[in-house]
Amino acid sequence: MAAQNNAPLPDGLDIAGYRIVKKIASGGFSIVYLAYDGDGNAVAIKEYLPSALALRQPGEFVPVVAKPHLAVFRIGLKCFFEEGRALARIVHPNVVRVLNFFRAHETVYMVMAYESGHSLQEHIARAVGKGTPLSEQFVRQVFHGICAGLREVHANKLLHLDLKPANIYLRTDGSPLLLDFGAARQTIQIDAPMLAPMYTPGFAAPELYTRGASLGPWTDIYSLGASMLACMNGSTPQAIDARRAGDKLPEQLERLQRYYSPELIELVQSCLSLNPLARPQSVFAIQKALQAKLAKRPSGTPSSTTSSPPSPTSPPAQEVETRGGWRGLVDRLGALRRGQE
Repeated sequence: MAAQNNAPLPDGLDIAGYRIVKKIASGGFSIVYLAYDGDGNAVAIKEYLPSALALRQPGEFVPVVAKPHLAVFRIGLKCFFEEGRALARIVHPNVVRVLNFFRAHETVYMVMAYESGHSLQEHIARAVGKGTPLSEQFVRQVFHGICAGLREVHANKLLHLDLKPANIYLRTDGSPLLLDFGAARQTIQIDAPMLAPMYTPGFAAPELYTRGASLGPWTDIYSLGASMLACMNGSTPQAIDARRAGDKLPEQLERLQRYYSPELIELVQSCLSLNPLARPQSVFAIQKALQAKLAKRPSGTPSSTTSSPPSPTSPPAQEVETRGGWRGLVDRLGALRRGQE
């Protein structure tokens, strides 16, 4: 089904104690607004509004959902609400803080802390515009912080499932923040095969292309590798179907040897394995590799184009992450429609 253009809620609207200032982002699944709470604190409010299922005209508040799509819309609504409730339990400096979630206008809203900064995608675009690759130190420190946040997500039996530079936010002090989780979107896709895929080509693991494939931390690990490659190469990695037709990853990594260490290139290559079993077995393993000190800096490595973020807190000495029974939030959310939870 083709996506529809949904009108955002009007600026200045008061909803559940929040005053909307303006729309700041929109996609096929939701609309995000900048708003203020009753104390004058800035927040980001994410509205569940899948454009392939619901239509809202300018001046309206309640979206219109055609009867054939009503069941799937309601399943997604429950999953979005469940995802917000699960994320609200996570308090970590590298994971977006969910402050509240509520129902209004026959849909669901997730309220998140708002912080000043810009996305990693914007940061990459600026570096490309200057013609200077991002430094290895920058890549290591940013993704060390992202791994710290992702470990907390996985420890809570959740998956991100839409990890990419657009969903990594850099605060004004340079520290990274994970945004916009995609587990609820994936659950809708499972229930509605008529919908277009909701993954992001170039950053989505191969198992997301196969209905019913086993998803787990290894799925997010592929996206970690793709996001690191985007920083290093300055462009979106090949999508899975293109890689299977003619994989350009080896030659891309060979060209990057001028700027980055063999250790970092090997790490990215292993994360981007098409075989989940060949990827690093945990986010902790990636974190250790990113934190490892290099014996020497490779010749030709440029200096950083920006101030590097502060080093994150060191990880615990030991951590065990296994795949036994690991199905993630997609299975938990999917259980909603089967009446198992």
